[in-house]
Formats: sequence, structure tokens, C-alpha cells
Amino acid sequence: PVRRAAGRAGGAAGKPGPAHVIAVDWGGSSLRLYRLDAAGTIVDQRRSAEGALACAGRFGAVLAAHQHGWEDPLDLMRGMVGARGGWREVPYADCPAGLDALAAALVPLDADTAGAALGGRRLWCAPGVADHGRAASDVMRGEETQIAGLLAHLGGGEHQVCLPGTHSKWVRVRDGRIVEVATAMTGELYALLRGHSILGRTMPAHDGRFDAGAFVAGLERGHAQDGLAHQLFAVRTAALFDRFAADALPSYLSGLLIGHELAHALSDARGTVHLLGGDALLGRYAHALAWRQVQTRRHHEDLAAHGLQALARARGLG
Repeated sequence: PVRRAAGRAGGAAGKPGPAHVIAVDWGGSSLRLYRLDAAGTIVDQRRSAEGALACAGRFGAVLAAHQHGWEDPLDLMRGMVGARGGWREVPYADCPAGLDALAAALVPLDADTAGAALGGRRLWCAPGVADHGRAASDVMRGEETQIAGLLAHLGGGEHQVCLPGTHSKWVRVRDGRIVEVATAMTGELYALLRGHSILGRTMPAHDGRFDAGAFVAGLERGHAQDGLAHQLFAVRTAALFDRFAADALPSYLSGLLIGHELAHALSDARGTVHLLGGDALLGRYAHALAWRQVQTRRHHEDLAAHGLQALARARGLG
């Protein structure tokens, strides 16, 4: 089902104001659509649980259904819709990549690919970014549009950006270009351990309250860097010897994994870390970074919509 959010600064839900571009954030498990006017204001938005993984073979029909009543001719898409197995695989842009390089790597979807149901709309998909600067390559797909939206808020020089999630991304930006990408599978590992390991058996079925004390204890353990496989068993012994209540163990596990992530990601950190994403995860990462005495600045996940519009302008699409 489609969830329609109230319009912003230009139109109420059901009566959106004049728009300039539709930004489509199509992740693996969710779909978000934003209408932006020429000034970059989000005038309306819609959300759905029909992520890219559930839309194989019917992307055009799904997009048309969720855009019903929106007559705007231009769509900019990002995320898993452009991944292998998505609507169309879009090649990655290589680091270093600034706004111009990302815009040049946008790929159009032609009428045959899009399907007649979209009524002649112009569809473009963002490329993702690949970093081949280490022994093992790294990539991100979708997060590059959030960085594109963030660039307007950054000055020159070097900046570190963290995008927490299932696969957390640490991105280094230098003079307006993405120069380095590093991924930590922290969120996915947490979910696997909670749901499919002996550690999860000691915890409630669902995460309850956030326990700050247990979380900081986990951060301290993860920061110790004596081997993650060994550290994880400390969650088991904490349960065996009643170090924490059962409902505090998820916070301890979360802190341990995030602490281990930060120990690597911050090895050469300088200055403020910019945090992008949803409020819940940003709160945990902000808490962890404050514990490490690192300053942070939070930015809302809607930056992806503004980043897509910035790419459209850089490409001369409207």
C-alpha cells in the first residue's frame, strides 16, 4: 500500500504544489518518492514497502501506481533499482567523483525499458560509486546522492561522512569530491546475531528500551580490538553471569559492534563527522562518537532528494 505524507511548503496531501522533479529513493525493502519544486522545496512525498527486491519485472507498473496524480515529466532514481538484479544495472562511477562526474554517469531508461504505463516520463538512474584504492574494492549505491545533497553544506578541504545502516558507509570527501568509501556490515551482522545465533537466545524477541550503560560497556569492549569473534562471546558470558538484564543485552551487542566499527573507521579521523540517515541509528552513532570525544553534525536522510535534484541540474535535465 502507498503511504502519502503531508505536503510541505507548497501543497497539502492530495493537492501538491508545482513541482520541478520527482526524486525516487528505491531501496531494497522500501520506496520513497519526493516532489520538489524549482527552489528545491519538497512539496509532497509518498512512501511504500514495495522495495526493489519485490518488484522484479514490474518496476514500471509499480512506479506508475505510486506516481498517480503527479504529472511531472522528469524522474531521478537512486538505490537498488540500479543494482544488478534491479530495473537496470547502472555502472558505478569511480572515485574520485564529484557532482559533475556523478551527473555525467546518470543513465536514462528508454521507453521500451520503462513501459508505456509511465506516459512518456523521462527516467534517469544514479550510478553509485566504486572505490578501487585498496586491496579489496568497495562500493555504495544510493548513498552517493545523499553526499551530492550534502556537498552544498560543506566547505572546501576534507570531510568525513558516516551513513549508518544495514551496511554502514564511511565516506571521505575532499574539495567537493568523494575520494574514499569504506563499508562496515554492522547492521546486518547485528540482525543475524540477534535472530540466528546463540546470543539471540539470551535476549527478548524484540529490541526494547535503549540501555545507555550497556551500550557504553559494549563500546568499550569493541574498542579493545582483541578480535571481534572473541569479543562476541562476551555477550554470552554477560548473560550467563547476569552482568546485564536480558533486555539490556541488545544494547550491549549494538555497542560492541559499533565500537568495533569506530575503532577502524576513526583510525585517522580529523574534525567533525557528518552523520546522514534516520534518527534512531543516528542517535546511537552520535552517542558512540561523543563517547570517543568526536564532534558530530547530523543531517536528515531527505538530502537524497535534494542530491538527485542537484544531479539533474548538473546534467542539464531541468
